[in-house]
Amino acid sequence: MSTNPPNFHEVQSAEHFQSLLSEDLTRVSLINFWAPWAAPCKQMNEVVLELAKKYPEVLVLEVEAETQSDISESFEVEAVPTFVILRGHTLLGRISGADAPALTDAIAVHARGASSVNPQSQTDRAPPAAESQEALNQRLQKLMTQDRVVLFMKGSPDQPRCGFSRRIVDLLRTQGIEFGSFDILSDESVRSGLKVLNNWPTFPQLIINGEFVGGLDVVKEMADNGELKEMLA
Repeated sequence: MSTNPPNFHEVQSAEHFQSLLSEDLTRVSLINFWAPWAAPCKQMNEVVLELAKKYPEVLVLEVEAETQSDISESFEVEAVPTFVILRGHTLLGRISGADAPALTDAIAVHARGASSVNPQSQTDRAPPAAESQEALNQRLQKLMTQDRVVLFMKGSPDQPRCGFSRRIVDLLRTQGIEFGSFDILSDESVRSGLKVLNNWPTFPQLIINGEFVGGLDVVKEMADNGELKEMLA
């Protein structure tokens, strides 16, 4: 493969990723989540490289999804290839699968500053926000207090739809903790609203007595040191 252009970077760590993104918060970035074993990624990697050459103003970041699992989880990447388009830390678009025309069109729109086109098309596809922020927060608080312990997860306890959700369900059941749950894949408003309300970018999220506790790593540590049981005593 020829020498990569200056705006093209292979991400080495979460810290490397954040430092590249933070260099210019007005810049459009294309993040390519890929895996070496996935045949569609090989074709799309070539497309991404050509886009990097065509649009030098766009920051292009290659993220090997399994090696950089923290980054993949933060963007809720469950399959490769997945492409995320940002301006600074603001999401502009997301494309799943080897859809070269869609990716090319999206980059053309955002790289040329015509970002007003895409939000309008998204507005056409999705219903207008019928809920005010206040109403959404009230609904979130009600969901968070529906049981003493509530797990916001992907899927259901009997059918988790990601490895992190499966592991936290197993942990809670091993601890003998009864809990209610909510499938965040069923309601995009809840999914995005909880990220803001709890200042936590990923799922699952565990709530106890209406208060946010943490994600899988935090809950596991609390279980290991006995703090989780103490909270429920």
